[in-house]
Amino acid sequence: MPLYRDRIYPRLVSSIGNPKPIRSLRRRLVPLAAGTVLEIGVGAGANLPFYDPARVTLLYALEPNPGMRHLAAAEQRQAGLKVEFIDLPGERLPLADASVDTVVSTFTLCTIANLAEALRGIKRVLKPGGRVLFLELSVAPDPRVRRWQRLWEPIHYRLFEGLHLTRDIPQLLQQAGLEPQEVESVWLTPFPRSWAHCCTGTAIAGV
Repeated sequence: MPLYRDRIYPRLVSSIGNPKPIRSLRRRLVPLAAGTVLEIGVGAGANLPFYDPARVTLLYALEPNPGMRHLAAAEQRQAGLKVEFIDLPGERLPLADASVDTVVSTFTLCTIANLAEALRGIKRVLKPGGRVLFLELSVAPDPRVRRWQRLWEPIHYRLFEGLHLTRDIPQLLQQAGLEPQEVESVWLTPFPRSWAHCCTGTAIAGV
């Protein structure tokens, strides 16, 4: 559905996808990025105001949706960052091995279709000791909430372009050779609990 995907969906995400609880988490996480940075799924550019231009030398902004890139370009002009947009999905990273210091992903690892392939690519482009900064919807620790997550997941998957509610993001990062550090479990109020469980933290690329 190109009309929905390229025009309606970007506006939907831009208007309702960055409420105050999410902005607060972005404000804590994104300024940690430094050096050459790759953001997976930059979307409409919600993270761009939170990067520190004094710490980021170059930001590769990966985003396959043309409507999203259009909105992100407007944010980039205000942020004062050196940004290179890449119009490819997360499974296809056109960067050299060990060329990136920091990878940023907010609400993207929970949407990528072939996540295992994407994580292998992230591990490949990160320098040894490089960091992934992540903020993602993730499977809840409460079994009752997990049941509701499984019920809601097919609806979210269709409405939000492949969104999964039940991926165990820290475990998947670890399986890809990216060691999670300081992972925090967060509930995004005022959303229903089955829509609102997130994990945020960092993961370190091994040698």
